[in-house]
Amino acid sequence: MELNGAVIAITGGAQGLGLAMAKLLGECGARLALVDRDEECLAQAAGQLAELGIVAEAFVADIAQEDAVERCFAKIHDRLGPLSGLVNNAGITRDGLLVKVKDGRVEKTMSLSQWQQVLDVNLTGVFLCGREAARQMIDNGLQGVIVNISSISRAGNMGQSNYAAAKAGVASLTVTWAKELARYGIRVGAVAPGFIETEMTSSMRSGVLEKITKGIPLGRLGQPEDIAQSVRYIFENTYFSGRVIECDGGLRI
Repeated sequence: MELNGAVIAITGGAQGLGLAMAKLLGECGARLALVDRDEECLAQAAGQLAELGIVAEAFVADIAQEDAVERCFAKIHDRLGPLSGLVNNAGITRDGLLVKVKDGRVEKTMSLSQWQQVLDVNLTGVFLCGREAARQMIDNGLQGVIVNISSISRAGNMGQSNYAAAKAGVASLTVTWAKELARYGIRVGAVAPGFIETEMTSSMRSGVLEKITKGIPLGRLGQPEDIAQSVRYIFENTYFSGRVIECDGGLRI
């Protein structure tokens, strides 16, 4: 896919991985729709990109809400033109053990709210945004690309029943959509990051983060730019579809 001039939406685009992706794709000439719930962060991100000469517009939306997603993607079409690319990057964590036991008795469980919030954003949000992007691409006769951000946690990770289940679902959606949408010239791929140096990991306790880092064969956390490069690869490699790139420093060997 030719990135120069392409209209690409990035959910969770106001900071972290999303902003790094926006910068790299924007440097390649893409015109960006940054989608996020945080209006202030969105404005700052769009301003930073504008200073670099990158075309980026801010769209405030809760991607877990169907009507909000439909309105958002209609606005993107009106302001920037039809989408030819989407990065489903937005995600949240609400970590906790399925059951927490003390002295042989369960004292706490993962709440339904913890479960549902993560599934709503990390899986339903991907479904809603992917559906609207595909609709735009097909209705406008564009051969586009959808990139979903999964995680190496999709294989299962303690304390992340909700997150792991959602990210496994994202990987499955990627394969399913690649099969369904190929006939329309739409490719779908995914990236599964390992532990990346973002706002999410910086909130972890230093001892926990140090232990995790020691377990990574490359001996360091990844950078947001590492994931952005993987996303760019999927956009530009016209024979890549239906697969997940793991970018984790060798953690899952």
